[in-house]
Formats: sequence, structure tokens, C-alpha cells
Amino acid sequence: MSKAFPIPLNALRAIEIVARRGALAPAAEELGVTVGAVSQHLRRAEERLGMELFARTPQGLRPLPALAEVLPQLSAGFAALQGGLSTLTGAQDGVINVTVGSVFASRWLIWRVHKFSDRHRGLEVRLRVTAEMLDLTQPDIDCAIRYGDGDWSGINASLIGGQDYQPVCAPEFLQRWKSLDDLSRVPVIEDRTSMLDWPAWLSDMGRDPATKLTGPVYSDASLAFDAAISGQGLFLAADMMSADPVSDGRLLRPFAHPFKGELGYYLATAKGRRDSPKLALFRAWLAEEVPASACGYVNQLASKQS
Repeated sequence: MSKAFPIPLNALRAIEIVARRGALAPAAEELGVTVGAVSQHLRRAEERLGMELFARTPQGLRPLPALAEVLPQLSAGFAALQGGLSTLTGAQDGVINVTVGSVFASRWLIWRVHKFSDRHRGLEVRLRVTAEMLDLTQPDIDCAIRYGDGDWSGINASLIGGQDYQPVCAPEFLQRWKSLDDLSRVPVIEDRTSMLDWPAWLSDMGRDPATKLTGPVYSDASLAFDAAISGQGLFLAADMMSADPVSDGRLLRPFAHPFKGELGYYLATAKGRRDSPKLALFRAWLAEEVPASACGYVNQLASKQS
């Protein structure tokens, strides 16, 4: 009787990881073997299949077209195996592991996650806060909340919010300028990690998108938020992220003019992995909580547009 697989399952897993990550070391770490062992897996698999799977380039190992075509199926298959094993063993049924960026974690989620825990007693949300795009097929990650266009390889992504954005500032900062015409002469806080677009917002306001903006520069979005709250300048922020400081009066939306961009916050999972019951609960809670929290107080200072 012929074997179900022409190559061992461990070798197939090594191929899938290397194809995704472009290097031997991540596969070695995940499989608990040496880099040399992974290299042997790949070499023997290519011999048994009678074809080359990878191009060896200065940038790392790149899957050749035949492997690249089936890689989504391989990734989905291993994600399904991991999900099935977790269901079978009941591993960490009481924990949902979420990887998330610092702004979403510190400006929105951390202030609300207790509502989810209160509603679903015995289910703990553990946050892994990082700017890295972590591998969502890892068994210790249930989902991610990512900002972008939702088009990520090997990922299923559903929009949860955060598309609207506009400038915010501290109440005392309003004393430093009289109208939008002063924008080039007042401090504008720059967050170098931000994907929000000042030119798009200015164009939507009927203003020159090439207006030169200067002010404090930060490479951390949370610090840029704090700089705005402390009165250092105007700051372009997603309405979803600024809702709380706007509601409690620490920030204002001086133009009351949100712009809907093409990017947003997405709940992301590995393609091929079905929602576990705990993830389904978390997804449903986000769908309810995001709209409920997005409003803030509407600023009525529309006269600043003139």
C-alpha cells in the first residue's frame, strides 16, 4: 500500500514554514530541530518529489511557482490541524490570545476588554502587543487586530472599524490659531508610524494637499497621542482611537470633519482556521462594542473651517 504522503509530515511542515518565512531558522525553531535538519528535510523532499521547490537567493529562500501556488492550501491544512488538535484536547479553552498594535491596545482595547471578560466569565483575553506582523498560524495566537487594507497573504480579515479620521488637539491649543489658514504656521504633530493621510484630509476640506506642515516628530503613536493631549499641536487621529479623550474633554475635533480613508482596523485570522467558540464570542463582542464606542462627543467648532 502506498503512503498517504510521498514525504514525511514534518518535512511538509518545514517546507510550509520556510516558504512563508523565507528562511530555515524559523522552521527549525518551530519544529524544535536544527537548521541543518530543516535543510535535510527540504533536500530529501525535493529528491522524492523530483522537483526543486525553492530558489536560493541573496534575500533568502523563495518558493518556486509550483510551490507558491499550493502554499495557501498547505498553510490552511496545518492551521486546520492545529485547530482540530486544540478542540480535541481543550487546550487553553479559557484563554483567547490576541496580537495587537500598541495604539489599539492602549487607546481602545485596554479600556473595554473587561466588558468582554465580565460578560464571558472564565474566558481571559491575553494581549500580545507588538508592531510585528506575527505568524497567525502559530498555535498560541488565536487572532490579530491589524490596521491596513485587509489584504494580507494567508489571512482572513474582517473590518471592525477605524476608517474615519480627522485632526484633534487639546482645548488650550485652540488659542494659538484662528482658522484653517493658519495650519502651516502652527505645530502639527507627526507620527512616523502613522498610515493616515494629511493630504487626503486637506483635499477633502478643499485645501491645498501640498500644504507644508511642521511640528514635533514621534516614532511611537502612543507618544504622539500624549503629545496632542499635552497641547503640543494638531494631530491626525482615527476617530475610533480619539473617541475617549474627545468624550472626556482632553481632546477636541476642531473641524468636525471626518474623512473616510481606505484603511481600517481588521480582525485577522489564519486562512483555513475556523473560528473556535471563544473566538466567535470575541468577534461578536467587537461587532457590538466598536460601533457603541466610536461616537465620542461631536465637536461643534465648525466655524474654524472658515
